[in-house]
Amino acid sequence: MVQITASLVKELREATNVSMMECKRALVEAEGDLDQATTLLRERGIAAAAKRATRTANEGLVASASRDGGAIASLVEVNCETDFVARNEGFIAFVNDLAERALETDEPLAEATRDELTAKITEIGENLVLRRNIRYVADSGCVVGTYIHQNGKVGVLIEVGFEKEETRQAPAFQELLRDLTLHVAFHNPSYLTPEDVPEDVVAAERDIFARQVADKPPQIIDKIVGGKIDKYYAEVCFLKQGFVKEPKQSIESLMKACGAEVNDTLVIRRYTQYQVGA
Repeated sequence: MVQITASLVKELREATNVSMMECKRALVEAEGDLDQATTLLRERGIAAAAKRATRTANEGLVASASRDGGAIASLVEVNCETDFVARNEGFIAFVNDLAERALETDEPLAEATRDELTAKITEIGENLVLRRNIRYVADSGCVVGTYIHQNGKVGVLIEVGFEKEETRQAPAFQELLRDLTLHVAFHNPSYLTPEDVPEDVVAAERDIFARQVADKPPQIIDKIVGGKIDKYYAEVCFLKQGFVKEPKQSIESLMKACGAEVNDTLVIRRYTQYQVGA
């Protein structure tokens, strides 16, 4: 029988991240052949991952990455089975690495990273799912802000445009960018402006409101319904929502105030919020 040394087991362990016991077992079966033992572990890992794939993964992390001063930024969400694993340093590093890789593509990462995900499932012992990823590449005269909230449970990207290049580094603008990401993390608006709300959605809301006040005098129904529609916009539209730090001030007003301070015109181009399991 080939002697399986501790150094050989350690070498396989470092190459595969599989437990020492499993590495030794594979080496015994492979009669000390490191390549064959690696293949055995990979085959077992794929089988184990397939079995674990039937288990629910509702926990996990959202991570972001950015480069070139906010010209490119990404978000990824990776799910696991337990919060214990979500706090595992190896899992956190894995998700952060995926966020870096998401800077390079607009395509879903799940297929491209299938082997790495399988290996991590084998190492951690839970089902893992790379649920989604997104990349923003800012247009000229724009910058992308990022924010991760609640230890990776919520993540945000937002792209904001300006006309003057010096605005990019202005402290007031940088503070606005942080405040906008914070707002999206908490409120996750459904639309940017009232004009973005589909007509059929507005019509349905208007019909509900009209039936609510059907007993009112006909001459004031339209005014009441109009007021309710305005309140609806203030609930679902980013620019109309009350700012999370100062609810009496709308985001639209906040943008104008910052624009006046930096003497520039500021525009929210787009935003994305990821919440684990949402």
